[in-house]
Amino acid sequence: MSTHDGGAGDPHYAAALAVAEASLRAGGVPIGSALVIDGELVATGSNRRVQDCDPTAHAEITCLRNAGRITDYRDATLYTTLAPCDLCTGAVLLFGIPRVVVGEAVNFTGGLQLLRDRGVEVTILDDPQATELMAGFTASHPELWNEDIGVPDDQKS
Repeated sequence: MSTHDGGAGDPHYAAALAVAEASLRAGGVPIGSALVIDGELVATGSNRRVQDCDPTAHAEITCLRNAGRITDYRDATLYTTLAPCDLCTGAVLLFGIPRVVVGEAVNFTGGLQLLRDRGVEVTILDDPQATELMAGFTASHPELWNEDIGVPDDQKS
């Protein structure tokens, strides 16, 4: 596992963070993602589950949808402001995306270990801005957060 401080100085990560903040302003879950291939920003996406009433509209999935049909992800890096959940981890593995850059994994560790176990290079930026964004959201909207990550009703606190 690679870990770095900050990360907002990377324009690709900054693009993911910007769409996360826009999602929050639109009443959604503040998670953003950016797909980069051969150093070029191909697409961004935010978590749009609330806005689109779509349970699969997680940031990474929305980003991949926005990128359109791509036949080769060997030179791709997926940036995400939060560690990917099981759904998004599965998409990374399905498409063979070799690198994932994560803004923060404090509020949610997601499927990072599975990604590593399957040979995906995972970099965690430990971005305090992303950490604070998610901490504030989960504290003020626990019901949306639990719904987003699939916490069953009998396990919600």
